[in-house]
Amino acid sequence: MSIQEKEETEKLFYTIGEVSEMFELNASTLRFWEKEFGFLKPSKNKKGNRTFTKKDIENIALIVDLVKHKGFTIQGAKEQLKNGKPSGSSSANDEVIARLESIKAKLIDIKDSL
Repeated sequence: MSIQEKEETEKLFYTIGEVSEMFELNASTLRFWEKEFGFLKPSKNKKGNRTFTKKDIENIALIVDLVKHKGFTIQGAKEQLKNGKPSGSSSANDEVIARLESIKAKLIDIKDSL
């Protein structure tokens, strides 16, 4: 197997250091989120080191999106994820909000012209 093929193969497990670097988070934040979000359960090896799977990383990405980018509190992010709302629904919500604001502006213009 060439070096390029090795780089193209995906890892099965990631260390807490690698995951914290991926998302620019402290390892302590990941450990805290592990306690807060019941579905985030990295396995531990014999030494007790956490090993994160691709699914764990996807879950962390959802949490990061809600908490860091969308401004949710931890409790708000828990509720959002518990309700099973897909992360893509926010873009649909953004479109609806934009359309409603446009309609509102038109209605205000009509009211002002009366």
